[in-house]
Amino acid sequence: MTNLPYIKLTIVAIFVLSTIYVHLRGRERLGFWRQLTDHSTFMAPINCFMYLFSKVSSRKPYLPVTELAGLDKLQANWEAIRAEAVAMSQQGAIRASDKYDDAGFNSFFKTGWKRFYLKWYDQAHPSAAELCPVTTALLREIPNVKAAMFAELPPGSRLVRHRDPFAGSLRYHLGLVTPNDDGCYIDVDGQRYSWRDGQGVVFDETFLHWAENTTNVNRIILFCDIERPMTWGPAAAVNRFISRHLIAAASAPNREGDKTGGLNKAFAYVQQFRLWAKGVKQRSRLLYYVLKWLLFGGLLAWWLLA
Repeated sequence: MTNLPYIKLTIVAIFVLSTIYVHLRGRERLGFWRQLTDHSTFMAPINCFMYLFSKVSSRKPYLPVTELAGLDKLQANWEAIRAEAVAMSQQGAIRASDKYDDAGFNSFFKTGWKRFYLKWYDQAHPSAAELCPVTTALLREIPNVKAAMFAELPPGSRLVRHRDPFAGSLRYHLGLVTPNDDGCYIDVDGQRYSWRDGQGVVFDETFLHWAENTTNVNRIILFCDIERPMTWGPAAAVNRFISRHLIAAASAPNREGDKTGGLNKAFAYVQQFRLWAKGVKQRSRLLYYVLKWLLFGGLLAWWLLA
């Protein structure tokens, strides 16, 4: 028992040091106060572990597509994938979430962005298998693709600046229907990439990034999370364990019959608190920040003193 305070201080030190690394990594950064309560702070020790044992560079926002296995198969079949994506778009199946059952969508993707899930960390979506048999069959042949969706960014839409929470994957975008114009782009750590039909790009989604479509043409891509290759077998096992037991719990449905993960079931309740907090912030920013820091500071003090 006498060592417990030292263990707690060691854990705090690990969080502080890993958060500093995450904050300073790259050229683009969040403000100090925003960083303290951002999810990248809570995931910082895990993500630093992933960076440490990454087989591919963890210091570059963009990586060559050829460094990740299996993506050539998707690129070679992009026209067949596009045909299914266009059909989904015409049916209105690529759509915004209309319920509080998708934490990622409700947290980041608020201005026009739409999605249709094809798979989520090995959790099958029956709707995708039924409506997109060619694409889902291709995805089954590439085991390092952990999650995939069709994603639309209509004219005038914008994704807010953010980091994705988990460094155990890398992001792949394959252009299917794009403006083929520099006015439709993603910015990763200050470097812009504009989508083109039939072309793919890989980037590290734990760098700050945002996207915008300033053209008058819709953009549809295949959006995939690819397992980050690791240099050490036990590190790869840790990556897969976290993916299987934590990230998979963020599964969101396309329609009735698709699985909703535990995190998204809980999010329906968390969102009610978030909406209340937003109401407080609109009435008084000072009161909002006082309550916020009393909550976080109180929880930290309780844990250290318990």
